[in-house]
Amino acid sequence: MLRRLTIRDFVIVDRLELEFQEGFGTLTGETGAGKSILLDALGLALGGRADAAAVRAGRDKADIAAEFDLPADGSLSDWIAAQDLPADEGMAILRRVVEAGGRSRAWINGVPVTQAQLREAGDWLADIHGQHAHHALLRSDAQRGLIDAHAGAVALASEVAGRFRAWQRLVELRRTAEQDSAASERERELLAWQIDELRNLAFDADEWSEINQEHARLAHAAGLMEGADEALATLGDGEAAVASLLRHISVRVDAMADIDPGLGDVRELLSGAAIQADEALHALRRYRDRLDLDPQRLAEIERRIGAVTDLARKYRVDPEGLPDLLDDWTRKLDELVARADPVHLAEQEAQVRAAYEQAASRLSAVRRPAAERLSHEVSEAMQTLAMAGGQFAVALEPCAPSVHGVETVEFRVAANPSQPLRPLAKVASGGELSRIGLAIQVMTSRDSATPTLIFDEVDVGIGGGVAEIVGKLLHRLGRERQVLCVTHLPQVAACADWQWNIAKSKRGNEVVSAVTPLETEGRVEEIARMLGGVNITDTTRRHAAEMLGVSAAS
Repeated sequence: MLRRLTIRDFVIVDRLELEFQEGFGTLTGETGAGKSILLDALGLALGGRADAAAVRAGRDKADIAAEFDLPADGSLSDWIAAQDLPADEGMAILRRVVEAGGRSRAWINGVPVTQAQLREAGDWLADIHGQHAHHALLRSDAQRGLIDAHAGAVALASEVAGRFRAWQRLVELRRTAEQDSAASERERELLAWQIDELRNLAFDADEWSEINQEHARLAHAAGLMEGADEALATLGDGEAAVASLLRHISVRVDAMADIDPGLGDVRELLSGAAIQADEALHALRRYRDRLDLDPQRLAEIERRIGAVTDLARKYRVDPEGLPDLLDDWTRKLDELVARADPVHLAEQEAQVRAAYEQAASRLSAVRRPAAERLSHEVSEAMQTLAMAGGQFAVALEPCAPSVHGVETVEFRVAANPSQPLRPLAKVASGGELSRIGLAIQVMTSRDSATPTLIFDEVDVGIGGGVAEIVGKLLHRLGRERQVLCVTHLPQVAACADWQWNIAKSKRGNEVVSAVTPLETEGRVEEIARMLGGVNITDTTRRHAAEMLGVSAAS
């Protein structure tokens, strides 16, 4: 669950540090006070899209940190370990900084991460239902995605989509092979000839480095021999040879150092120089012995270099790139050969189609009970949401195989018993859609493993006794997990286990938002304000207290 939210310089919030409680909590206050801004800040910490406009005017950056208990199922803990992130005493601390210039940075438990990683972790921790979430339910893709999530079949739906695309790719390859066999044959012949040419060259990148070094040595053999002879004469031959002189001086200074220890450093330096000169002399002699003029070998290497450079120039690559070019052409020829055989492609197509059909059948099998369960649960909820006799159904209709499976998903509703079930998008009024959408969100959230559920004014469009029922629905949900709700409805707020008031005030030339946790007396005043507006009477306060009393007793 969410334990702490720290916000710095975000929109109209300057500095806030909020400690959250378990159960069902509501955030209330005047319109524009910043209630939804707090949830926007939390959404940013959970990996939402960053916008420079979120930075408080006149500030360099906005900084949001959210501290959560790790979920009990261990999935997020396993993910954190897999990402090589530190475990932090059973906590997950998500932090997001947005700079005024638009740049965004993210951390998990103090380690920099990408926005995608932050969003992936956030998906395990909290689920935010926005003000207009019920409108998304009018889209067929949203309906399908919701039922798949409700069925725990998101991964299976992704597998079905992948298998369908693989199947369709083979269908296209087979058709192409059937239509373009002549052109494909010409392309295969050309590629095979080019591959043979490169294979006959028998060239690799290591050889290129070696033959260039040998060519340089043979091409300059005369100069190398002359230089080696001169160096040997100077270093090792005759009385004036450098190596002999160094040995002589080293012996002389060695004797002097026996008399005067102050020459110890000089003795060591000369001794080392004499040894190194001798080693250089021996190495140079060995090198000179290997040097030889070999015009025949030089000509052979030059022919080899010419053959390599000619092919490299012909195919417009560096000589070192010829082996990679051979590999690429070999793979391409293999693909062309496979594509050129319609019978083989048809066999592959049948295998991949069968795998798709099996996966689609499994998806259908898990969608059906989930659809029945959601239909029953939402229909039951409608009876308490001023839609007595209404019915909700998730219709799964067979369709041609597609990327989404072998059935369409459509939400249908009948607002009263006299009406037939019809598509949700065509029959639900604004108020009905709000109530049905809220029921769907609450029911599907109950199946979610996410420990924190957040509802941002999802109760728009309802009121009166229905609002009280919604409040009780959220209160019951709060017994199972942490539930936060931004609301303008006193009936919903009265059902909460705890309540915060969000208000804005002027500080000099700035407008700032402040959060006040409300105790019993404060909740009475706030709910009275929500009931009665500006002029709060004793009657309104008594009504507010009565609402809280009913909530406490339920």
